[in-house]
Amino acid sequence: MKYIIVTGGVLSGLGKGITTSSIGLLLKNCGVKVTAIKIDPYLNCDAGTMNPYQHGEVFVLDDGSEVDLDLGNYERFLDISLTCEHNITTGKVYKVVIEKERRGDYLGNTVQIIPHITNEIRERIQTVAKDSGAQVTLVEMGGTVGDIESMPFLEAVRQLHALIGHKNVIFVHTTLVPVMGVVGEQKTKPTQHSVKVLMGLGIHPDIIVCRSDEPLVKSTKDKISLFCDIPTEAIISAYDVRNVYQVPLLLDSQGLTTYLIKRLGLHRSKPDLTKWRRFVNRANNRKKHIKIALIGKYTGLKDSYISHIKALDHSGTELGTFVDIEWLESEDLEKLPYRSVSNKLKDVNGVLIPGGFGKRGSKGKMQAIRFARENKVPFLGVCFGFQLAVIEFCQKVMNISDAHSSELFPKTKHPVVTLLPEQNEITDMGGTMRLGIYPVNIDKNSPIFKIYKQQRIYERHRHRYEVNPEYIEKIKKYGLLFPGRSPDDRRMEIAYLKSHPFFIASQFHPEFKSHPMAPAPLYCHFVKAAIENKKNASQKE
Repeated sequence: MKYIIVTGGVLSGLGKGITTSSIGLLLKNCGVKVTAIKIDPYLNCDAGTMNPYQHGEVFVLDDGSEVDLDLGNYERFLDISLTCEHNITTGKVYKVVIEKERRGDYLGNTVQIIPHITNEIRERIQTVAKDSGAQVTLVEMGGTVGDIESMPFLEAVRQLHALIGHKNVIFVHTTLVPVMGVVGEQKTKPTQHSVKVLMGLGIHPDIIVCRSDEPLVKSTKDKISLFCDIPTEAIISAYDVRNVYQVPLLLDSQGLTTYLIKRLGLHRSKPDLTKWRRFVNRANNRKKHIKIALIGKYTGLKDSYISHIKALDHSGTELGTFVDIEWLESEDLEKLPYRSVSNKLKDVNGVLIPGGFGKRGSKGKMQAIRFARENKVPFLGVCFGFQLAVIEFCQKVMNISDAHSSELFPKTKHPVVTLLPEQNEITDMGGTMRLGIYPVNIDKNSPIFKIYKQQRIYERHRHRYEVNPEYIEKIKKYGLLFPGRSPDDRRMEIAYLKSHPFFIASQFHPEFKSHPMAPAPLYCHFVKAAIENKKNASQKE
C-alpha cells in the first residue's frame, strides 16, 4: 500500500482538500485505484452537531455518516462512495481508546498519547486503506502544522512512514506564498517557517504545493528549494484559476503526476485527461447567465452550501450556462413585508431553498417560496425547503392559517410536518436523524419520472421531521402532489405543484450525489427551467 499524506501550513483554507482530490484524480486517470481519508482534529465524533459556520456544510455519505465537506470533494473528483471510516476525528479515536481501557484491553498498562492514541490512528488509516482495495490512499490532515490538536496525528503518520518505508509514503505540504503590497515580491518566509515546523516534528515534505494569486516565478521556486531542501521540480505553483476543476490540469502541467508515479514506483503511463479537459473547457466557455436566489441562514459562509453551489455549477456546465447565485439571508427577509421580498426577487430566474433546522429564518424562506409559487418562478426546495413548501401551501392556498411544523411550533393545531410515531422516543441529537441513502419510488405517470427516467431512485437523507400522513389527501386535492414516496408509502419524498411550470421539492438531498460530469437530475432540470424563465421574461420585454 502506498500513502500520500497532505498537510497544510501558514493558515487554513488553502485548498488541501482540492489538492488531495486533484492528486487522486490524476492517479486514477493513470489507472491507479485510489481512496481518500480526511483527518479532523476536533473532539466531536463527527460533524453532525456542528453549526455550519464552524466548518461549513455537513456532508452526508451513503451509510448515513455526517462528515467534513472535503469528503464531498473526494467523491465528486474521484467518482467514488466513501464511508464513515474515511473520516477520522479526535473524538472517534479517543472514544475507542477510552472504551478499550475501560474493558481492560491494555492489560494494566498506563494508557498514553504515545503509543496508544497514535497506534489507534495509524491502525485506522491502514485498515481503511486495506479494506478499500486501493493501491494508493490519500490522507488529508485537517488544520495546520503546529496546531496542538494535530500533534498526535502528525506523529502517527511519521511513525507510519518509519514503519513501511520512504518508498511507500509521500508527504505533500500545502502552503501560502503571498505578495506584499506595491512591491509585488512573492514572499517565501511563511513557507520556510511552515516547513521548519513540519521538519521539527520529524516529517520532511517531498512536495510543496504553493498557493498564490499568480504563478510562482523562477526565483521564488529556487529560494524555496534552497531553504526547504526540496528539488525545484517538486515545488508546484497552485495559483488562482477560474474554477477548481482546472486544478488537476494545472498540477499535471507542472509534472506532478510524473513525479508521483516515479517516486512511488507505480510504473504507470501518463493520465488520460481527455474527458476531464473537455469538461473544464465546457465550464470555462459558457455563454449565457442565469440568476438563482439561494435563501439560507448561513450565507455569511458560502461553504455552508458548497454542495448546492457545485450541483448548480455542474448543471450549468451541462447546459452551457453560468449560474450566478444571489445570496439572501432568510432572517433579513422575514423582517420585510411580502411586497419588499417580491421586489428583491423580481429579477431572479429561480429560487432555491436549501436544508436547515430551527425556527430562525423560516418565515423569510416561506416568503420566498410564496413569491416563486405565485409568480411562476422555478422553485427547488431541499429537505427543510421541502417541508416549508408544504407548510406555505397549506397556509396560503388551503387557508389553514396555523398549519406548521411541530419542530417550529410544538403546539400548532395543524402539524402538517411532524415526527412520525416511531421517532417520538428519540432524544439524542447526534446521528439520530434519518440519515444516508434510502430508496424512493417515483410515480411513472408523473413529470418526475421524466426527470429521473426510472421508477426507483436512491438518494441521501438528513432529516428528522416528515410530512404528516394525515394531511396528504387534503393537500393533494388542492394540487400539491407527492409523486415520490418511500417504498412503504409512509414518507413523502417529492412534492410537485401541478399548476406551476417548475415547482418541485425533495425531502432528500440530491446535491450530495451530484458529480461534475453527472449533475443531479433535479438540479439540472431546475437550471433548465430557470433558463427558460429568463428566455420568456426577455421575450415579454
